[in-house]
Amino acid sequence: MTALARIRILRAAPLTTIQDAGRFGRLGSGIAASGPMDVFGWQSAGGGASGIEFTRAGLEFELMRGPLTVHVGGGRFHLRVNGDRLGWPARVGLVAGDRVGITPGRVGLYGYVRFSGEIDVPHVLGSRSTNTIAGLGGLEGRTLRAGDQLDILAGDTVAAPQPQPDSATDAPFRFLWGLHADLFGEAERRDFVSKTFHVSQRLDRMGVRLEDREGVFSAAQHLSLVSESVVPGDVQILGDGTPIILMRDHQPTGGYPRIATLLTPEINRFAQMRPGAALRFVPVSLKNAST
Repeated sequence: MTALARIRILRAAPLTTIQDAGRFGRLGSGIAASGPMDVFGWQSAGGGASGIEFTRAGLEFELMRGPLTVHVGGGRFHLRVNGDRLGWPARVGLVAGDRVGITPGRVGLYGYVRFSGEIDVPHVLGSRSTNTIAGLGGLEGRTLRAGDQLDILAGDTVAAPQPQPDSATDAPFRFLWGLHADLFGEAERRDFVSKTFHVSQRLDRMGVRLEDREGVFSAAQHLSLVSESVVPGDVQILGDGTPIILMRDHQPTGGYPRIATLLTPEINRFAQMRPGAALRFVPVSLKNAST
């Protein structure tokens, strides 16, 4: 199939990858679904079924062959085309030679570039999504870097942009008590919902560690279990008492207790939190989890 357009990556933030909706139904084989870290941000861009997910430092690319319509969204970033400042999110028509530059804005950790077509990389197990843990999908199963060239093919559908919920809110993160919540003492469970945690510098698509500055889990004694299945949003307490929230490329099983599981919409909001940001948790009942 002849490419509609070709872009060349000039600058790529760490963890920049090709993603689509995800690779579902493979967890039994040890492969997480991947897909966008912030589904709401992905939807706010609109565009074809595949796209580029970039992190806080942004992205820069050049259209080598075109024309091409580019859709951007997610987080709050600054967009320039040939040096001219545009709004965010946006839908922009490009011609050959145009340069797109995306730099950090006020808030947000993940942003998205989608196109009026599909990125020409193979479907692997039914998806173009990159899983760098397994080394499959996307471009050679790896992150994108300066010098990479991507062809854009004609796509079957182009999704309309969807409104993005405010990811900058400081509302507590809603969760369901986890399978192992009863392994923790009453004081630990009480402090989990009354104390403040902070996003650490140790984060990636697999999981985000939290700083427990108030020592909620400093005395936890039961931090190793037989491994069993885990899901995105699980809050595990590691052997040294560090909380970690599992994300889209999580391991298939885990041997640490799960005190809680974030609701699906909260995973998207949490993904956009930058290192150092403070957060709190609030439990909800299963009955109220969908409201």
